[in-house]
Amino acid sequence: LAHLHGALVCCLFQDVNMDGSLAGCEAFGSRTTMLSVHSEEETAMLPITVGGSKPSGRYILVSGRADEKDGLRQPITTGALKPRVTYRVAGWISLGAGAARGTVRVNLGVDEDDNGNENLVECGVVSAEAGGWTELMGAFRLRTEPRSAAIYVHGAPAGVDVKVMDLRVFQTDRKARFRQLRDKTDKARKRDVVLKLGAATGAASVRVVQMDSAFPFGTCINTTVIQNPAFVDFFTNHMDWAVFENELKWYHTEAQQGQLNYRDADALLDFCDRLGKRARGHCIFWSADGAVQQWVKNLDRDQLRSAVQSRIQGLVSRYAGRFPHYDVNNEMLHGRFFRDRLGDEDVPAFMFKEVARLDPDAALFVNDYNVECANDPNATPDKYAEQVAWLQSCGAVVRGIGLQGHVSNPVGEVVCGALDRLAATGVPIWFTELDVCEPDVGLRAQDLEVVLREAYAHPAVEGVVFWGIMQGKMWRKDAWLVDADGTVNEAGQTLLNLQKEWKTDARGSVDGDGNFKFRGFHGRYVVEVTTPTGKQMLKTFTVEKGDNTPLLVDLADA
Repeated sequence: LAHLHGALVCCLFQDVNMDGSLAGCEAFGSRTTMLSVHSEEETAMLPITVGGSKPSGRYILVSGRADEKDGLRQPITTGALKPRVTYRVAGWISLGAGAARGTVRVNLGVDEDDNGNENLVECGVVSAEAGGWTELMGAFRLRTEPRSAAIYVHGAPAGVDVKVMDLRVFQTDRKARFRQLRDKTDKARKRDVVLKLGAATGAASVRVVQMDSAFPFGTCINTTVIQNPAFVDFFTNHMDWAVFENELKWYHTEAQQGQLNYRDADALLDFCDRLGKRARGHCIFWSADGAVQQWVKNLDRDQLRSAVQSRIQGLVSRYAGRFPHYDVNNEMLHGRFFRDRLGDEDVPAFMFKEVARLDPDAALFVNDYNVECANDPNATPDKYAEQVAWLQSCGAVVRGIGLQGHVSNPVGEVVCGALDRLAATGVPIWFTELDVCEPDVGLRAQDLEVVLREAYAHPAVEGVVFWGIMQGKMWRKDAWLVDADGTVNEAGQTLLNLQKEWKTDARGSVDGDGNFKFRGFHGRYVVEVTTPTGKQMLKTFTVEKGDNTPLLVDLADA
């Protein structure tokens, strides 16, 4: 370990002695496990890491692995890790011959128990491949300062060599990252505006106030929470969209075969209509085996195919035009129920095409979890992008990528890396079920700010929907923004502060050409013009996303 530029860095490959031996690193597990140092000639093809570092080309080869648990261990200096601090774990992982692909895990072992076993904290997971390098982008946070700690790299199939390049552990710097996002946010969310008010207005004073943002926020709702006045107040004043927690899912609308129940969904949709809020349709199907009701599991192949068709026909025909979004087949990175039971890999594409036929105006989404966290080998951004491309190749029109966003101790650069990869598909991205879980509400507020700033700064992200906001009314505990008594806590205040920050309030005077110029966030505005004689006029206009040219708004004759 070395302290470089104020950050804790575990540079395994800078700890190699000049005589070729390894300093600090050690093999663990089977006696046959060995470590050796090598050079990689093909690193020029690797991109700069999310953390901004260029791969060094030197790596440690872990060979002789007789068990999946065999790997590399690097002790960390006592006292180097502090509680309540988010640390990044970065590097590159590759496999030797023997497996085309395998899961490699990085864990932090802290404080041995009475039996001499260390407690393991997950730091990162990659789906590594032979002949190529996969970037590791993990993170962790500790509650207390450990008496001892070490990094472990392990998990590939027994007999397969593991290559580890530039493994580093370092403290994140949220404020530095936020500073980096300023220009990106400005470019993605603001536009130059010229209000043409006419020379007749003279040296009039102008105030421009943004009423609504073009970037929406929303939350999940259910039939219980909408009875809570404090929730309804926060939802009404600060949210634009809703999503139903369970009421539209198949196991809710048809718990028993043939007994349809849309009463709850109807009630929630009517509630949204009364308040002028849009609602996401979540979800038509759920591909996880555990989310499928028993009567559906009992069907044979032909009966299941018929039931799938009836589900699409019944739900989408009933609500055609009322849900702008649909999550068609939830969590396909983690579940294969319909594909396996129907014996048809193209079933998801069929679902998309049938929904589009019945409701062509609805944007149809894929929706999954862990993609933005870099901790799930089944849900990497590459795999998600490949899923979208596969659906498109089958004729499905995918108009939205849903990142659920069930996160803990998020790292901005990691979130951004996932967004960048998914943005390459050209499909808009939404955070669809965001909840940031952290018992300490102060840290929760910091974590929430990390995710929201990354989302807002990225041009491919078009909205954020929370998976609940109120204490005692959420699926994940320790993630609420509003206390049970209606008090907005520190995390909730962070959201409100950002919503305020991302609105424009501009003042000044009309110039000699009868124009007033400003740069503002996308959204709906009202302008108040007061002439030297005291005459006032109010006009409204909208600043929409555009190219680099200023938006010209002619209000002279409005």
